[in-house]
Amino acid sequence: MALRFMGIDPETGKDQSPTVWVDDESGELVVQSYTADEALIGKVLEAGHGPDHDNSIPDSEAVVRIPRRMVPILRRACDAAEGSEFL
Repeated sequence: MALRFMGIDPETGKDQSPTVWVDDESGELVVQSYTADEALIGKVLEAGHGPDHDNSIPDSEAVVRIPRRMVPILRRACDAAEGSEFL
């Protein structure tokens, strides 16, 4: 899997590093960010996952919080993923 670095939280310190990559082979976004706390997970479960979906978070998935200041990085990553070799 070849990952292309898209950006890191511009306000990150040396001990934290919310980061976004694009997998050019699959066209997927890969995100490292802050782990959600129990309060946020509760809000996610309360909001639900849409019709015909189990309202749970599988062990193979995680809820993460992405800082608002990273939105431009995510937009750029989405554009890059759309233009990846996978598509």
